[in-house]
Amino acid sequence: MRILLTNDDGIHSPGLEVLEHIAREVAEAGAQGEWRPGGGGTEIVVVAPELDQSGVAHSLSVNDPLRLRHISETRYALKGTPTDCVIMGLKHILADKPVDLVLSGVNSGQNLAEDVTYSGTIAGAIEGTILGVPSIALSQAYGRNAYGSGGRDAIRWDCARAHGADVVGRVLRAGFGRDIVVNVNFPPCPAEEVGGISATVQGRRDAQIVRVDPRLDGRGNPYFWIAFGRNNHHVSPGTDLEAMAQKRISVTPLKLDLTDEPTVTRYAQAFAG
Repeated sequence: MRILLTNDDGIHSPGLEVLEHIAREVAEAGAQGEWRPGGGGTEIVVVAPELDQSGVAHSLSVNDPLRLRHISETRYALKGTPTDCVIMGLKHILADKPVDLVLSGVNSGQNLAEDVTYSGTIAGAIEGTILGVPSIALSQAYGRNAYGSGGRDAIRWDCARAHGADVVGRVLRAGFGRDIVVNVNFPPCPAEEVGGISATVQGRRDAQIVRVDPRLDGRGNPYFWIAFGRNNHHVSPGTDLEAMAQKRISVTPLKLDLTDEPTVTRYAQAFAG
């Protein structure tokens, strides 16, 4: 079984170490049912960004060369985006070897609701899916918000570490289509407090979550931060947001095809004649 790992937090992220642990457990356990791993033993290869690439979404480097650093036998750091990393992994490093699975993460922070459109973690899994490999994105929630307490320095990695392989194994046994990306989020709580696993739909936060934070530098010149508020006043049933609020692991299948078919039908009628 051959697994390619990537992330958007960079080659030195603690979440990547957790992902390697999960991948080893998945490879050791194997998979059953509709999804079957390839033969020839186990190989886990890491291709991760040299630097933090959070929020780059599905961006691709087309104006700059990609610099690849070989860290160890199966670990590579790339000066590029998560999308670049997956392409380099599948089309260069492992070009002559079949890859059974792409895992992206474990992200430092949740990727819920509209986060999926910004996330480099999910983009890594999207690129794996586009290139024909089953792909799963994994994120560990944290933060002083409606879903838990403590900041980035208090991430409960034990939650993803303890439950990650089981969730990935269940997803693989259940199976998913060639155009589906699976988005997994672990709640911000100790592993033993997880209330279960929920199959969820993508949620929607309040529209006021994004704001511009204006500041002045030491010389009085203005600069700005884009800031996000994570609290949500209304959490819809069955969503990834509700799962986090209930300390449950959220598993959301996402489609590559973003077309809204009912609107296509309505537009076809509007433009007819």
